[in-house]
Amino acid sequence: MSFFGKETSTKRSKPSYGYAIVGVALVLFLFGIVGWLFLNLKKSGEMFRENIQVHAWIAPTAKKVQIDSLQNYITALPYVKSVEFVTKEKAIQKWNAENDSSWKKFIANNPLPESVDFYVKSDFMNKDSLDLLSNSLLSNYAGVISEIQYPKETLSNVSSLTRYVASFILIMAVILSIIVIISIDNTIRLAMYSNRFLIKTMQMVGATRGFIARPLDVRAIVNGLIAACIAIIAVFAFIILVENFVPWLRLLRDGTNMAIIVGGIMILGITISLASTHRSVLKYLQMKLDDLY
Repeated sequence: MSFFGKETSTKRSKPSYGYAIVGVALVLFLFGIVGWLFLNLKKSGEMFRENIQVHAWIAPTAKKVQIDSLQNYITALPYVKSVEFVTKEKAIQKWNAENDSSWKKFIANNPLPESVDFYVKSDFMNKDSLDLLSNSLLSNYAGVISEIQYPKETLSNVSSLTRYVASFILIMAVILSIIVIISIDNTIRLAMYSNRFLIKTMQMVGATRGFIARPLDVRAIVNGLIAACIAIIAVFAFIILVENFVPWLRLLRDGTNMAIIVGGIMILGITISLASTHRSVLKYLQMKLDDLY
């Protein structure tokens, strides 16, 4: 009977491993897509916030030395990305490029003030931080800066929307992670079920637990690695396909995010495959022969 069980296991193990690899790869693929969406949302929110311009309007009585001092001070701030001094001539050029220039028929002089425009890093781009910066600049450069302006409502709406959507995707990612772990575990356990007689036969002829589990654990690592590689290739193919239909998504490409996705898929596939396989081996070693049928 043991020999029959071993023969049956040998015939069924190969297709079971194949199905297990494909099943694990599909689940890891879904996990990678959700991870890509979450990281892209975070990246797009950062890029949008970093493209919000802050204007430090210069008072008409400010001197060139004071303006240079203000510009150098802002440039030296570690959270500032770029700084530009906009003269009245440059300000009018920007206005004409973005708006109707028919105002020249009614106003002879240039009404736009000079300004020091700058962008800050995404981590600092929030209302509280900008309010602190505004108060500091207005206090240190009184008489030089007439007003500091940035789109507060836009910033607030973007931050709120990004936070809500990120929270939703994060919750979905957690739920999916649980489903991924359970699905992979069930898939591996199903593959190991076909090897139960082989495991028990090796135990009955005197093989130790370590001797029995070692080759199966190695096979689990290899299978997990293969499934992860298949999932990674599928994820990158999906990303390239989506970017062809939505070209602006290419701007969100980030090597660090891609490394996180690849590493996450690799670690998840190998770890869960190994843990599920080893747990199944121990389970069948502890069972009685009659319970295997």
